[in-house]
Amino acid sequence: MEPIWAVGLMTGTVLDGNIDVAMLKTDGERIEEFGPYVLAPYPDWIRALLEETLRQARVWNFDGPEPAIFKEAEEALTRAQSEAVRLLVESQGMTMADIGIVGFHGQTVLHRAPQKDRLGQTRQLGDGELMRSILGTKVAYDFRSADMRAGGQGAPLAAVYHTALLRGAGAAGETAILNLGGVANITWWDGEGNFIAFDTGPANAPLNDFIKSHGLGEMDRDGALGRAGTVDEVRLEKLLQHRYLSAPYPKSLDRFDFGASMADGLSPEDGAATLSAFTAGAVGKALDLLPRRPKKVVVSGGGRHNPTIMSMLQSRAGVEPIFAEDLGWRGDAVEAECFAFLAVRVLRGLPISFPGTTGAPEPMRGGRLVE
Repeated sequence: MEPIWAVGLMTGTVLDGNIDVAMLKTDGERIEEFGPYVLAPYPDWIRALLEETLRQARVWNFDGPEPAIFKEAEEALTRAQSEAVRLLVESQGMTMADIGIVGFHGQTVLHRAPQKDRLGQTRQLGDGELMRSILGTKVAYDFRSADMRAGGQGAPLAAVYHTALLRGAGAAGETAILNLGGVANITWWDGEGNFIAFDTGPANAPLNDFIKSHGLGEMDRDGALGRAGTVDEVRLEKLLQHRYLSAPYPKSLDRFDFGASMADGLSPEDGAATLSAFTAGAVGKALDLLPRRPKKVVVSGGGRHNPTIMSMLQSRAGVEPIFAEDLGWRGDAVEAECFAFLAVRVLRGLPISFPGTTGAPEPMRGGRLVE
């Protein structure tokens, strides 16, 4: 198959109010060209709607009928994301006829990892049929459900794209990719056919929630609060004993599995410092689980904008952090690019999850395709 232009969409669980939209020219195996990328802000009313939806999802917890708000939120975000795609494509002097497929991740409202006695469950809001009718192009969506029905974790899915990035950069074994979103995940590739990926622990979600709870904005901007604070080392040591951190992979997390309550009772500065240190410390424990401990991690996602976390990766995780931009990548665009890449794989019938990433029983196709 010749490379085609695909558009990928991502909105993270930290709900920063933006839709990540990226174009990528790819055949689903290699990256031919990085296209344009934008952050398209949601209207305030949709952002508020999604925050309430996440709240109701936690109360629901996969028990009984879905909350009615899901349908309202799903239509609103699908229409908003469809418009964001159209605007990006048209800004390049192109039309939707030039786009081979759209990868529509949707909004994760709840994710529950599998246990020994039950399959996991996940729910992403996103109406692929509606997006197809609005844009008039093929849409791949619902990327995680098939993997979970087969006993997989449903996450992380970025590994096959991360591996394509590492291959293009000639980086293997000694370098891994770390994405710092609401949750942090790592991808390690041995340079041959083996790659491993899993969620390391929290990243921005508990820190952002902690900052918001103190009325100090949406995030620890520039890591200023964390830099001014003192880490509660006794509390941190206890947090780092959490069984998830030493559990073998494959493993995955929901955005709320580690919450802002980890910093209860601490000042804003000390709480930010402690939560940042926990993110870095959890990464360090994750690196210890890999077949070969990498010396460097290429960091993508919003967390790389926090200098306190980046410096703590060096001091507390024992690894050299490199900005994605240092390898010519766009650190804010990687996740959206990933779903453009995965969409082409869905179109081609190629696997998107693997035993070493989600714990799927075999390399598995996934996603739903609307043609």
